[in-house]
Amino acid sequence: MKSIYITENGTSGSDQPAADGTVYDVDRIMYLRNYLTQLQRATADGVPVLGHFLWGLMDNFEWADGYEQRFGLYHVDFATKRRTPKLSASFYRETIARNAVA
Repeated sequence: MKSIYITENGTSGSDQPAADGTVYDVDRIMYLRNYLTQLQRATADGVPVLGHFLWGLMDNFEWADGYEQRFGLYHVDFATKRRTPKLSASFYRETIARNAVA
């Protein structure tokens, strides 16, 4: 079986900061939790996955959706360019640190 890399894996949402400034992108966390759990299951069963690349680090312009959908772990205020880590950034950081789904 040939080895594989999983690239540009992620999900979009209409993430916006709450009144406290936090971006509660729980849908993205649940997507990642489910996806990474199944990825771990596949590798435990012998699927030769050499890498997983999350899509993406920061919100950006997407050709199909413009600025409407958000894809990143960091919310970008396109007017001020301020970047704020979303709740999913903390989840993914903890997952990487543990090398296990947090």
